[in-house]
Amino acid sequence: MPRDDKDDKKDDKAIVRVGTAVRRRRRALGLTLAVVAERSGLSVPFLSQIENERARPSMRSLQRVADALETTAPQLLAAADSALSVDLVRAGEDPGLEPGAGVRPLVRGHHQLHALEFTGMQDAGREYQHRNDELMYVADGAVEVEAEGRAYRLSRGDALHLSGGVRHRWRATEPGTRLVVVAVAEHIDAADGSRR
Repeated sequence: MPRDDKDDKKDDKAIVRVGTAVRRRRRALGLTLAVVAERSGLSVPFLSQIENERARPSMRSLQRVADALETTAPQLLAAADSALSVDLVRAGEDPGLEPGAGVRPLVRGHHQLHALEFTGMQDAGREYQHRNDELMYVADGAVEVEAEGRAYRLSRGDALHLSGGVRHRWRATEPGTRLVVVAVAEHIDAADGSRR
C-alpha cells in the first residue's frame, strides 16, 4: 500500500527543491505519477507535492523515487542544483546567434520559459503553431500579426497572447522595431495542470 513520508524526517534538510528534477526525469521516461507511485511505494499525492516543491522527501524516500525513475538520489540532487538558476542577460551581451540576425535570447539554457527579442525589420513569413502559450510584446515600433486568419496591428506597448495551438505569423512594419516573444517551452504540458 502506498505510504506518505510523514515519519521520514531524518535527512529532510539535506534535500532541497528536488521536485523539478523529479518531474523532468519522470516526463523524460514518459511515466505517470501513478506508475512512479506503484514502483516506489509512495502515494500519488505525496509525489505530486514533491514535484511541486510543497514537500521535501527524506533521503530514504528520495532513493525510492530515484529507483522508480531508473536513476540515483545523487543524480536527482545534482539535477536539482542545476534546475535552480538566476541568470542575468545584459543588453550589450553577445547573443550567441549569427551576427546581425537581430535575434537575442533573453533566457539562456533549457528551461520552461523561452524568451527572444527580435530587433529591426524582421519578417517571420512562415506560419507557426506552438503546443503551449505565447506572448508577444512590442517594446518599440510596430508589428503585424496574422492569427487564425485575422490580422492584428500592434504598436509600442501592445501585447498579444496566443493560446497553444493558434496558427500565426508576424512581421515588423517599422524600422527599429523591438518585439519580445515569451513562450512556454514545447516540452512542457501547460494545457493540463492536473498532469504533474
